Amino acid sequence: MMRWNSSLCALAVLLVLFGCTAGVSGSYRLPTRVRLVCCEQVSRMPIPRNIELIGYKHQNALAPCVEAVIFYSKTDKFCSDPAARWIQRRKQDLEEYKD
Repeated sequence: MMRWNSSLCALAVLLVLFGCTAGVSGSYRLPTRVRLVCCEQVSRMPIPRNIELIGYKHQNALAPCVEAVIFYSKTDKFCSDPAARWIQRRKQDLEEYKD
């Protein structure tokens, strides 16, 4: 009878240890959801002058994102090609947003 109790206790301890290990390692394996919002394509067309811009930010290329200048209005974001000729003029007098 004593042998059965030791085996049962050993099995119980192993199950508890396995459960703790599985619970801890399982949480590290689950991916963390991060919503990535970025420009995946850009436009070379100028933003119309009647749209009031309030700031801009430079975005580096890191797939799926592309290199871009993101212009912000009160309601919209515009993904623009940083090589477009009009970009520097439009950035004047705007606040640059930093991450």
